[in-house]
Amino acid sequence: MEKAYELEFSGEKKGSLFVNCCGISRTEPFHSFGPAIKPHFVVHFVLSGKGKFSIGNKDYFLEAGYGFAIPPDELTFYQADEKDPWTYVWVGFHGNMAEELMKDMGFSAATPIFKSDKDKEFTKAVMDMMEHNTFGAANDLRRNGQLYLFLSLIAESAHVEEKGEIDKADYYVRRAVDFIVSNYCNSIRITDVADYVCINRSYLYTLFKNAMGMSPQQFLTTFRITKAAELLQTTDLPVESIALSCGYSDPLVFTKSFKQMKKMSPSSYRKEMQKGETRKNKEYLKQIEDFINQVNRLNS
Repeated sequence: MEKAYELEFSGEKKGSLFVNCCGISRTEPFHSFGPAIKPHFVVHFVLSGKGKFSIGNKDYFLEAGYGFAIPPDELTFYQADEKDPWTYVWVGFHGNMAEELMKDMGFSAATPIFKSDKDKEFTKAVMDMMEHNTFGAANDLRRNGQLYLFLSLIAESAHVEEKGEIDKADYYVRRAVDFIVSNYCNSIRITDVADYVCINRSYLYTLFKNAMGMSPQQFLTTFRITKAAELLQTTDLPVESIALSCGYSDPLVFTKSFKQMKKMSPSSYRKEMQKGETRKNKEYLKQIEDFINQVNRLNS
């Protein structure tokens, strides 16, 4: 028989994210739940022992250091191991931002597993929720604060498991593109991009070549020069200011990169754009529009 300490919090619930229930269980061999559905998200984290979690006709055999997320209205089943039954903590939660938050963290019915070394922190957060178990604004805020902490522990230290190679590649490229788009105006290097998405530079290179048809450095340079071309056409800023605005501390390096891509100097490009709606003008505008649209598609 399961030895569980569980709390459910009743009452009308409104807001972006709030706790429905939480608990800690030391299970007996073969103790199981389901197949059944839950009306809200539930995240379990295994403190010790082993067990099986099933969702979408797929079985996951888990041990201490792993967790699993149950989405609302998904049929799931989980069962303790015969010889080494698991002990776990869990938190159930809901709210109008719960689904989007879990998606942003990489969770879905197809990717429900995560790994973390924060077992003590997970336990502390759940125990704190259980200690502040009575009705009242202060305890509601305390429990929901611990929920944010619980989820932040997953987000900061866990890698969602079982992602397909295509999904992982898409995820890393999207995050890298986001970083470049947000920081192209600074003196970033590709090592900074790789460090941000937590992969090595050579792997990032491979992913970009497959997804974008260019290296990360080529993408960074292309994005910077595209933005510079836009500024040259739409503003009267000096070339030196445009260079700085696009991440180039040395105007000579900027001019060299611009000429390599646009086959003319920044000053010549600006003059060409000022001639009016010539055929070449339209072609350059289309190049800028196409590249920006390509970036926007990645971020959509």
